[in-house]
Amino acid sequence: MNCQQARPFIDPYADGELDAAQIPELEKHFRDCPACALAWRSAQALKTTLKQDSLFFTAPTDLRERVRSALGSQVETKPRWSFWNRTWLAATTSMAVACLALLLAVMLNRPSAERRLTREVVSSHVRSLMANHLLDVVSTDQHTVKPWFNGKLDFSPPVKNLAAQEFPLIGGRLEYLDGHSAAALVFQRHKHVINLFIWPVNGMDSKPVLLTPIQGYNVIRWSEAEMVFWGVSDLNDKELMEFAQDYFAAAPLK
Repeated sequence: MNCQQARPFIDPYADGELDAAQIPELEKHFRDCPACALAWRSAQALKTTLKQDSLFFTAPTDLRERVRSALGSQVETKPRWSFWNRTWLAATTSMAVACLALLLAVMLNRPSAERRLTREVVSSHVRSLMANHLLDVVSTDQHTVKPWFNGKLDFSPPVKNLAAQEFPLIGGRLEYLDGHSAAALVFQRHKHVINLFIWPVNGMDSKPVLLTPIQGYNVIRWSEAEMVFWGVSDLNDKELMEFAQDYFAAAPLK
């Protein structure tokens, strides 16, 4: 089994829905392929994250009161209608109002695609610190880190040296974000870890932008040369912006 054959089975396997006959061959592939094994672990972690209470929203009190009021109301009808017609119309209308109100509440409270991706990126940062999986390649030399990704990704991440700006590179690792493999470059600033996630995108270049913090972690995003960059750290937002601007301006490794 190669990577192309294995990818369609990763999500069913993570959900416990894969046919038993296919599991041994897929697990053997995981042992031989770090990228697909990482994709499986990320799918499991994402399932766990999606079950967190922070992703669910309770309807506001005034909305619940309006729904209750709508369910208890009667619709005025013409006298020639029968009792059963009036009752059916009232019940149907009330249910329609309730469904529309609940649908509106869900739509208004549902996180945007960007917010969901931000949560996924922060979760990957936290996992790297908790699971002792911060580095697959340990090196402060960009000439060592960049070649390490060759053959492990279908793109070549730009690796830059920011030691002169006091953001030394300490290594890198593979990640799985937004449905595909990504590179994670790891930097430090006064013992604060900065994860910089990189993967290809189609679109125009954009300057670094700080996003709303999640769980105490600051997040910054920008894009250049058909790559998107997500930086995550518990470093303060001013220094994280400084890191992003230095990385954005620095010349890439040739």
